[in-house]
Amino acid sequence: MNRDDISVRMGFVLLPQFTMGAFAAFADLLGLLDAQTDTVGPCAWEVVADTLIPVRSASGIQVVPTDLLGDPLRFDYVVLVGGPLAPAAEAGPALAAWLRQAARGGRHLVGLCNAVYPLARAGVLAGHRLCVGGDQYRDFTDRFPAIAPERIVTERPAVFDRRRITCAGGAAVTDVAVRILRRHLPEADVRRALRCLQFEADGAPSGQIQPPPPGIPADSPPAVRRAALVIEQYAGQIPGLDDLAGRLGLSARQLQRLFRQHLDTTPQAYARGVRLRQAAWMLRHTDKTIAAIASDCGFADAAHMGRAFRAIHGMAPGAWRRANEKNTV
Repeated sequence: MNRDDISVRMGFVLLPQFTMGAFAAFADLLGLLDAQTDTVGPCAWEVVADTLIPVRSASGIQVVPTDLLGDPLRFDYVVLVGGPLAPAAEAGPALAAWLRQAARGGRHLVGLCNAVYPLARAGVLAGHRLCVGGDQYRDFTDRFPAIAPERIVTERPAVFDRRRITCAGGAAVTDVAVRILRRHLPEADVRRALRCLQFEADGAPSGQIQPPPPGIPADSPPAVRRAALVIEQYAGQIPGLDDLAGRLGLSARQLQRLFRQHLDTTPQAYARGVRLRQAAWMLRHTDKTIAAIASDCGFADAAHMGRAFRAIHGMAPGAWRRANEKNTV
């Protein structure tokens, strides 16, 4: 790893229950790039951890780290590979301190899947935009209320912001790996490796949009899927129709027409349904007052939420909460 002709050095940290596919998206590309040369390849990489105990992936496959954490400045990129679900426990203080050391040293920090959590916990995402999976947004904002909602992106699968790169996972990981490697390696080498993996030359066919929320057809127009993701993210402070349409590069009339055509509803009605779903979740899973829930979910007051809630559920929020207490987790 001390060869001067190595173009890029990467240190991978595999978090408990990490996604094997996300790790493989990087490892396969790096391995093929090395295989294209007769000597030591252009990429140096290893798996590091605070112990050499094998790390178990979400699929059950275990990977043994090749070295201890050591000095993070020996890497150009530190890549944390997380899992598909919100982490059950926080990463340890040793990893957090190591990440802060890497950040102070100007290293690029990459968080795949739920690895955005330990990056946020270590405080190395301050002032950066970051990508969070849409299904983890509520949990993430609950854990990190100091991170401004406008810095959290859920409608796109990856965010590059200076020396911080975050990705929600899936096929977009390959696209992230390709974009990083193209910074350091000849384009012809990267294209050759992609062809070996049966990918198009531009990387993974991940598109620019995260999977849509439940109830939104996957074949809906991109504008509809993006609008639904934005509404889900900002349930408590959904932008007005004109602002939402402008964010998508459409007029309000065009957005209304798309929702009518593909969802048989309006953006306003869809947003109201999102608020009510969030309110029901909070009634069941939190001990917040109904007034506080109404405020969090963007209703004018508890009475406003109560009227909308009764129209859907046939009972007042308080009665619904008592009826569902046995299901609280």
